[in-house]
Amino acid sequence: MTHPMLEPLRGGLIVSCQAYPGEPMRHPETMAQVAASVVAGGAVAVRAQGLADISLVADRVDVPVIGIWKDGQTGVFITPTLAHCREVLAAGADILALDGTQRERPDGLTLAETVHRVRAETDVPVMADCDSLESALAAAEAGVDIVGTTLAGYTPTRPATDGPDLELLAEIVQVLPEVPVVAEGRIHTPAQARAAAQAGAYAVVVGTAITHPTTITGWFDAAVRRA
Repeated sequence: MTHPMLEPLRGGLIVSCQAYPGEPMRHPETMAQVAASVVAGGAVAVRAQGLADISLVADRVDVPVIGIWKDGQTGVFITPTLAHCREVLAAGADILALDGTQRERPDGLTLAETVHRVRAETDVPVMADCDSLESALAAAEAGVDIVGTTLAGYTPTRPATDGPDLELLAEIVQVLPEVPVVAEGRIHTPAQARAAAQAGAYAVVVGTAITHPTTITGWFDAAVRRA
């Protein structure tokens, strides 16, 4: 049975509101304003990174906040340990997202052990950011509530596609019909978002193309210079 917290996400757009360290927009207040803006535009949920951002965003929006904590730059760094999970939940996340790959985690726990311990402490839904069909299956077996294609193309398990990995999305949707599967990763146009929805995504996550002006400006700048 789908967790009640996830029903508002069905068939909708989730917007990831993040800025990279060192960028002008890398400030919790700015991200909270961006989050409020995308909700005004129709986002059914917001994905926020970092404890301060999660706390402030959760205070500013009336939609579910998917919380992550990126710690590190290589290997498992999206909410990588049980301790990170606990801090994300304490910050006010409505949904906990974490690395859902089969790679070794920094604290030595498996994904299944991490999910089991989170389950013992809270009923907050858990989202696994996966990179392959195998990791999605393992995450579902571990008991997560949502599977995302977030890390497809960002680990060695699959090549990076030009746009979202729709092939992987369709495979996961077919094999896990009872689990909400969220499309995330390299969705840069409305047409790509629509294609992900048509491929069976429970919801579609867009980040960079909506909330990252540095990258968007680079796209336009490159196009103008080629002209």
